[in-house]
Amino acid sequence: MKSHLYKEFNKLFNKEAENAYFSPGRVNLIGEHIDYNGGLVMPCAITFGTYLLVSPNNEGVLRFRSLNFEDKPDIALQNNYTKTGEKWFNYPLGIFEYFLKDGHDLQGLDMLFYGDIPISSGLSSSASIEVVTAFALNDLFDAGYSKLDLVKLAKSVENNFIGVNCGIMDQFAVAFGEKNKALMLNCDTLDYQAVDSNLGDHILAIINTNKPRKLAESKYNERVQECQAALTALKQELDINNLCDIDTATFNQHSYLITDGVILKRAQHVIEENDRVKLAAVALSNNNLAEFGRLMYASHDSLRDLYEVSGQELDAIVAYSKNDVNVAGARMTGAGFGGCAIALVKESAFDDFSTNVIEYYTSKIGYAPSVYRSLIGDGVGELEPSVIRG
Repeated sequence: MKSHLYKEFNKLFNKEAENAYFSPGRVNLIGEHIDYNGGLVMPCAITFGTYLLVSPNNEGVLRFRSLNFEDKPDIALQNNYTKTGEKWFNYPLGIFEYFLKDGHDLQGLDMLFYGDIPISSGLSSSASIEVVTAFALNDLFDAGYSKLDLVKLAKSVENNFIGVNCGIMDQFAVAFGEKNKALMLNCDTLDYQAVDSNLGDHILAIINTNKPRKLAESKYNERVQECQAALTALKQELDINNLCDIDTATFNQHSYLITDGVILKRAQHVIEENDRVKLAAVALSNNNLAEFGRLMYASHDSLRDLYEVSGQELDAIVAYSKNDVNVAGARMTGAGFGGCAIALVKESAFDDFSTNVIEYYTSKIGYAPSVYRSLIGDGVGELEPSVIRG
């Protein structure tokens, strides 16, 4: 499809696209439900994402078109905007609103978006759209934002314009991603380390449960509140700002402060998961995929049993993977409640893995998942026309 984007742009707007941009989706390799607890996560950019072709117009109109959605709004440039229902164009429109609110002088644009990220899969299609739009506006209008500024701006759009109480990991990963590297990101300080992620003869399999995960309708915000309750309890004796300010040993010494059994389980997951990320960075750096895979499985078990954000669909994929000798490790990725799992699969065995996991999952769940192969890719950037035109 991407090879036809320039033709589609010409057909829609009767002119050539002047600029093209790409922003990836992301998976989180390990470190789940950590971003709002001030700890370490390890996302990477993937080779699926959002393409944006742009040309200016002189009519002062923002023309939003997408090959993924039918809505084709033409919206006049004005000083402020509000969210329109659950429409896809809210994500780029929110970016425009923030640029205008910051005093930037924009002009009309004709825009064509195309994404090959499965929608509602937990691979951050929303962050991908936000970041590619922000990067494009920053480039086209010489707005002077740093890449980190764009990440923070896109997160503000998600929180305040869209209304989803997410952390910063998704926007950070799709902006700062590097080929064949995972990002060990401290969500409190935003310091990060690019960790060499040579998967050797393995590739990243992304398995979409095809059970849509809508964050705003899930128990995501409930988990945020439960973590805050755990933090409040621990603060009775510990001088901390986030759950991830302590390690597992310190938590075990003070866990008696949390008297609610459910809250205790939530905190145990978060603090142990944060320690797993540190171990995972060492394993990846040493090309120890067996150890990294063990940590992936341990992460999934914790998300299933302690944090309770998995489900039979995600559990079925991981259960199959544990018995496939060509899989080094697997886990759910993203917020849970549906969405995707990931697995490290030997490239030579990918087709067999895909066939077998689809068969196993369908027998357990009653419908098929979708399986994709991906590499670890680069973050947001401008594209040369030849990249799309081929």
